[in-house]
Amino acid sequence: MSNQYIFYEDLAAIFTDPPEDSIVSRTITNTDDSRVILFSFAPGQELSEHTASMPAILHFISGEADVTLGEDAFAAQANTWAHMEPNLPHSIYAKTAVSMLLIMIKK
Repeated sequence: MSNQYIFYEDLAAIFTDPPEDSIVSRTITNTDDSRVILFSFAPGQELSEHTASMPAILHFISGEADVTLGEDAFAAQANTWAHMEPNLPHSIYAKTAVSMLLIMIKK
């Protein structure tokens, strides 16, 4: 791996299916500008409503989930993408096995 870039050929291949009733996360990069975390949710798992102190992006790689951003609810699937401003209440419920990138933007 180079000091100038980080390259993953297949993010979905980093995790196998998560153990039943669990959420697995792995930080794949943490720099002065951003932190990127890959999540793998077992079906039925949930990140209950919370906020983040910095802007963040949710990028769904695979699976189906219900996502709440503030007062709005959405269905997410592979290639769903959302940008959130700091302190926005949000939650995620995995309807199937889900892989998702969380990109936190440090200001």
